[in-house]
Amino acid sequence: MDLAAEIRASMGGDWIPQIYKEKVRSGRTRSLSIEVPQRENAASIEYTLLGIELKVGKRRFSCPDLATARYMRIFARVGCQEFAVPYDITRISTIADEMETSWQRTLLLIDEHSRDKTPRSRSLARSKTIRTLLDQLNEIGPGDRMPAFDRQTRQRR
Repeated sequence: MDLAAEIRASMGGDWIPQIYKEKVRSGRTRSLSIEVPQRENAASIEYTLLGIELKVGKRRFSCPDLATARYMRIFARVGCQEFAVPYDITRISTIADEMETSWQRTLLLIDEHSRDKTPRSRSLARSKTIRTLLDQLNEIGPGDRMPAFDRQTRQRR
């Protein structure tokens, strides 16, 4: 069994693609795309005079609020270019918390499983695990650009 499969097995429901599939894609979402390299990236949240921005390399992406910036940072770190954002903005913060915790736990497990290996082997294990994360997130997909508003309202009949 490879390292990514071991980490996924030990994390269970806390695996980032699992959280994304069960808590984000199962509900009403809108898709978002950012142009980041499809590899591990260093992403930071910047507070500017114009608001909050997510900085990935030399690129900056405007964010409506801190919770959305934290949520987007998870996908930018992994290198996922298209993903879904919950349409209900009250859910974004809790999902971002879970995903950030999962990200940190994933990195700790990678370090723990590759502690006795050479630095090159550790680096390869880390990049392979992150590539597995990216592939699984891309497989789930971003969904529709805008959610379907097909519910009846009582205002007009």
